[in-house]
Amino acid sequence: MSKTYVCPRCQTNRSRFHIMEQVPKAVKMDPQSGEVVQEFEQEQLDPFHIPYSGPNYRIQCGACGLNEDERLFMRF
Repeated sequence: MSKTYVCPRCQTNRSRFHIMEQVPKAVKMDPQSGEVVQEFEQEQLDPFHIPYSGPNYRIQCGACGLNEDERLFMRF
């Protein structure tokens, strides 16, 4: 299954893109130092840690540099 993209900003690019896969990592940080104290698996989050719900991929136009959600490039 192939996807076709068109940049919504420059409207001419249909072939040069960066496809960036987003891999979330749940962590607990020390508020004073910013050091990572603990890492969590998505299924082991504590009740106060909301699971990641953003897009799996972001697309960047190779011509103008626009970096947005994949749906924006597909929808246009």
